[in-house]
Amino acid sequence: MGEPLRNDRFPRASKYDRDWIFELQMGPNALWLMEWLCGDLDLQPGMRVLDMGCGMAMSSMFLAREYDVQVWANDLWIPATDNWRRICEQRLDDRVFPIHAEANALPYAEEFFDAIVTVDAYHYFGLTDDYLDRFARLVKPGGQIGIAVPGRTIDLPDAAKPAHLETWLAEEEGAWETWQSAAFWKRHLGRCDLVEVELADTLEDGWRDWVSFGELTLAAGEARPPGRADLARKEVEAIREDAGRTLGFVRAIVRRRS
Repeated sequence: MGEPLRNDRFPRASKYDRDWIFELQMGPNALWLMEWLCGDLDLQPGMRVLDMGCGMAMSSMFLAREYDVQVWANDLWIPATDNWRRICEQRLDDRVFPIHAEANALPYAEEFFDAIVTVDAYHYFGLTDDYLDRFARLVKPGGQIGIAVPGRTIDLPDAAKPAHLETWLAEEEGAWETWQSAAFWKRHLGRCDLVEVELADTLEDGWRDWVSFGELTLAAGEARPPGRADLARKEVEAIREDAGRTLGFVRAIVRRRS
């Protein structure tokens, strides 16, 4: 391991090599968000956990190491073979299992998982009214589902997009409509009769972490998507100007009724 990427709010994630994180990141620091999310999940050693929308499996490897769980690393955009190579390099091949599957065609048995987590991903596929009705069946009765995503810090209608975010969001097609508030997620997830909402909140000063990570990746030449440093700079500038008035990070945790 080389130099760690430190953030005092996330001590577990702060042990990990910054170059490794920069190489595998596909959005605002997934390890920071995963640690925040797991702080209110009842994860126990040996549990079977689905990491939905895991990207390059960085969050899945983090889960296996930090919480001693078995992880099914599911992603649509990244080939499972590529993630398997990364998993084997980290000697986690007995605990992390890569799967290439689309969110509406998941190959898992009902009630197979003890818990489900999803970071920087649920807003891409979970906004339809019936998605959680199907998704929740994959977790055992009494099991939790936790999501952490970029979102609005206040409950604004879609039509109320702030003018100071217009230039950046014009190039982030669909982002504003999918980045919703904690209050929205509480209402949306609460419509599913299979679950009860345990928590829905906003990361305090999460915009500062968003800006910090963006600046670090730009300085390292690792802005995402590759070759779009101009867009990454607009993102950092917009989030800094917004200063938490509108955007940050939100999470929600539901438990399947038993």
